Amino acid sequence: MLLDAASLYFRAFYGVPTSITGPHGRPVNAVRGFLDMTARLLTAHGPDRLVACWDDDWRPAFRVAALPSYKAHRVAPEGGEEVPDELSPQVPVLVDVLAAAGLARVGAPGYEADDVIGTLATRARGPVDVVTGDRDLFQLVDDERGVRVLYTARGIADIELVDEAAVAAKYGIPGRAYADFAVLRGDPSDGLPGVAGVGAKTAAALINEYGDLAGIRAAVTRTVVPQAPLTAAVLKKLHAAADYLDRAPVVVAVARGIDLPAVEGELPRVPADATALAELAAAHGLESSLRRLGAALGWPEDVLD
Repeated sequence: MLLDAASLYFRAFYGVPTSITGPHGRPVNAVRGFLDMTARLLTAHGPDRLVACWDDDWRPAFRVAALPSYKAHRVAPEGGEEVPDELSPQVPVLVDVLAAAGLARVGAPGYEADDVIGTLATRARGPVDVVTGDRDLFQLVDDERGVRVLYTARGIADIELVDEAAVAAKYGIPGRAYADFAVLRGDPSDGLPGVAGVGAKTAAALINEYGDLAGIRAAVTRTVVPQAPLTAAVLKKLHAAADYLDRAPVVVAVARGIDLPAVEGELPRVPADATALAELAAAHGLESSLRRLGAALGWPEDVLD
């Protein structure tokens, strides 16, 4: 099981009231929510291994160079990602808790969690569940290899299981064609404009007719007599978007071969540092969430005592 950590702790922050505070009076809603989500996922799906995949770089330079609008609307005035003031201090606490618990946390300099997930899913020798609220990771689904997405669009209690059939049913495209579909349609949440005037229906029709983005662009260059789905209007739009179509795939495609050390992600039978974990629990009021996590992991009941 690969967790899109930022996706989950942002979802926890907005899903759990900030009135949930520690003894110091500061919010711990994102940390507690993340731990509770993880405990529920472990209980419901029983993975053998688990890795919290981290955004070491939430807006990598190579993607910005390809498309400057990429996540530009999320840049804070002082630079960096715009993060709620009550969330920022909770992230280092979560890092410390994961380390003390012994749960693997993996990032890579210059890459997003998506790329860590793509690389680990590609390396995996068995089935993989990717837990995320980010549709971009639908491009990883692979029924043959058992890679699926547990999509948290409506919260952790109502997860949508996304495999190739689900992508086909939702978007009307082959299960592994999501990245090309996203390039064509665009995604405002990531600052990805898409091809102006080409919506989901037209994008799906083009992919189904020509297979992939490369096939679509080849058809554009050789088409003399327009015919559906490459009508004269669509041809004009694709010609006008040629520069965008050259650059956008670099932004959308999840990296699958970045340089990462071997990651086992074995579930800890006891905390890596029980003393540190107990101190963190007491300092931040995390006892109940950590006991639920411990129960899901099979830890001794008195591990925090």
